[in-house]
Amino acid sequence: MDKKIIVNCDNRATRVAMLEKGKLVELDIERPLQYRVVGNLYKGTVANVLPGMQAAFVDIGLEKNAFLYVDDVSSDWDDETPPPARGTIDKLLQVGEEIMVQVIKEPYGSKGARVTGQITIPGRYLVLVPGADYIGVSRRIESQAERERLRREVENLKPEQLGLIVRTVAEGVDSEVMAQDLQFLVQLWNRILTRFQQKAAPAILYQDLSLTCRIARDLFVEEFSSFLIDNEHEYDKVREIVDYISPHLKNKVKLYQEDEPIFERYGVEKEIEKALARQVWLKSGGYLVFDETEALTVVDVNTGRYIGRRNLADTILKTNLEAADEIARQVRLRDIGGIIIIDFIDMSIEDHRRKVIDKLNYAIKSDRTKTYVLGLTNLGLVEMTRKKVRQDLSEYLQQPCPYCGGSGRVLTPLVISTRIESQLKQELKDERSRAVLVEMHHEVAAIIIGSGGGNLKKLEDELGRHIFIRGTEDIHIEQYRIVARGSHKEIQSLALPVKAGDTLDLTIEEPHSSNPSHGIARIKGFVINVEGAGDKVGESVKVEIKDVNRTFARAILKSK
Repeated sequence: MDKKIIVNCDNRATRVAMLEKGKLVELDIERPLQYRVVGNLYKGTVANVLPGMQAAFVDIGLEKNAFLYVDDVSSDWDDETPPPARGTIDKLLQVGEEIMVQVIKEPYGSKGARVTGQITIPGRYLVLVPGADYIGVSRRIESQAERERLRREVENLKPEQLGLIVRTVAEGVDSEVMAQDLQFLVQLWNRILTRFQQKAAPAILYQDLSLTCRIARDLFVEEFSSFLIDNEHEYDKVREIVDYISPHLKNKVKLYQEDEPIFERYGVEKEIEKALARQVWLKSGGYLVFDETEALTVVDVNTGRYIGRRNLADTILKTNLEAADEIARQVRLRDIGGIIIIDFIDMSIEDHRRKVIDKLNYAIKSDRTKTYVLGLTNLGLVEMTRKKVRQDLSEYLQQPCPYCGGSGRVLTPLVISTRIESQLKQELKDERSRAVLVEMHHEVAAIIIGSGGGNLKKLEDELGRHIFIRGTEDIHIEQYRIVARGSHKEIQSLALPVKAGDTLDLTIEEPHSSNPSHGIARIKGFVINVEGAGDKVGESVKVEIKDVNRTFARAILKSK
């Protein structure tokens, strides 16, 4: 499998993309003003102890106090998994006590960071676990013989009262290389202990490497064909760290110097746009729909345009298999955490259901974040869980819509027209000016004007003044604005930007809704109905204005 790491750096953010077979599968972003805190070690002060929640809040110097659960207080580990802490939180911690904690989950929304007292310090091949007395080996190393070899090698290296976890990249590595990595980690731990004694809480004791250096340390292995970076400073930093940890990979680190932006060159920008979309199309013509809520994410699978060639069951199976692969990629790319429910297309054949679950399990193996497929529910839905460490991609790159309030919906033009008409009646009932020019979205304007201007005439009669409506696309569909007040003559000259006999060059924007053979153009929102221009949408044409009405003008095509 061809795998690449692509790095784009500027003064606003560092973005790292991982490509597999030319497709984007992971995206990491780090901004100077939103620096990452996961992995950092802090000397903190216990601010609150909550026996009812079996948790404590710890002041570590961030905007919000960090959350420490009782099971994360104890450091008495006996195997690869820490046991639950014994005793209650109020017996383990006291308010005002100074403790060392490590951030395991970024703060997001109204929540502070999640921290643990069970410290882990990652190196290239080993993870140091202070206070523990065990050896763990990455479950991603599938060979049992290699797992046993690594365990034996590390047993000979392990210092007392320091646990070790062998990382996946250690597969095939000899003991001398791991010993060098361990020496570095022990020295680092001793420096952290010295800082804990010297610094006053709250204080940071250890900050993890920058994004590109973490990627080089944790991910960059032989299976990657290249590590491309478009910033010389970051390129030098990565070359330096790779020269120290894996010198044989140094020639794969390359400086990108082409004129075309690196993310454009490798199609990453387009993939990011797709990853923010609610709907994702599959190659077969089927599609996925992602709906994210605070509690869970729901993925719906649809056949879409795919009708198959043989029978319905095979069509459904092919769509679901393709969907399983794409869902695993999208979940990884979007960095979706928590509960995930997948509504595959209903399958009546048990063997087909098993194949889809097997495909999904195989596809999630490449995900570095712990992900589990829990199986089918009684309703035929697939349940998944994925560890949430930080905000997902959409939370990081997007914000709630200020218009719809995050609902993803706006009112229909018909509902809005009624609302705006009511608001205009209130706003204009004491208006002194004889005429006003009101601007609103063109779909709403068409309803308020009505067929032949009948609705607008009723509104004018009720208010006793002239109202000119200008439709535009440059205003939100739920809003309107009064752009001018004055005499009838003044407002008419503003509202009617053309006069009979004018010859103009206009762009046809759309066919006429009731007569598709005619085309619609606009000048400052004022509608020009161009006869015979329905087939010239997008083209610039020369027209002659024949008639001008209060709400639109009629024009004919002229030869250029």
